[in-house]
Amino acid sequence: MTHEWLSLSDAAKLLGVHPSTVRLWSDKGVLPTHRTSGGHRRYRRDEVLLWSNTAREIRAEREGVMHMAMKNVRMQIGESNLENEAWYAKLDENARKQYRESARSLAQGLMTYLAAENGDDSEAHAIGYEYASRARRYGLSEVDATRALLFFRNALIESVMKVYREANIHSGRAWEEMLHKMHNFTDLILLSLLETYHKLESVNH
Repeated sequence: MTHEWLSLSDAAKLLGVHPSTVRLWSDKGVLPTHRTSGGHRRYRRDEVLLWSNTAREIRAEREGVMHMAMKNVRMQIGESNLENEAWYAKLDENARKQYRESARSLAQGLMTYLAAENGDDSEAHAIGYEYASRARRYGLSEVDATRALLFFRNALIESVMKVYREANIHSGRAWEEMLHKMHNFTDLILLSLLETYHKLESVNH
């Protein structure tokens, strides 16, 4: 029966995830959920299956977009004239190479974040830590470290939007969701960068 009701644990088994993940999706309003008179969560099998198929299609679309964006982001950086960035001018060739490569790690990190679907922000914290520690290692100020992150963030966002335009993705919801997730991810990185930079400064003083 497609209209049968499922408990939270049954829905988790059907989706192949941990019950806590289903609970999180329910709390966020991502997965259709119903409540019994006693306040227990119940799920309709047909709604869960439809949601699962739709989510799978969205994940496939995102992966395709991100793979194309990763190809474009290097061109975007080359065309963006890094040499005119004041923070970039302060770096030696080895440091410049590391920063250029960081655009790729930013794109890969975003892919991981988008694929997680459960609010996992560990990748964002790790990237923020790396940006802060690299900036300190090469003598960049907190402001310059932030400028560097924003430069690569903007290059990544522009690349993703370019892919969306070229793919003729007209769905306002798709654009809104992708922008929302990209900004969430990069905001987490920025917060991690600032927190880490402050910690590193306090340790060295």
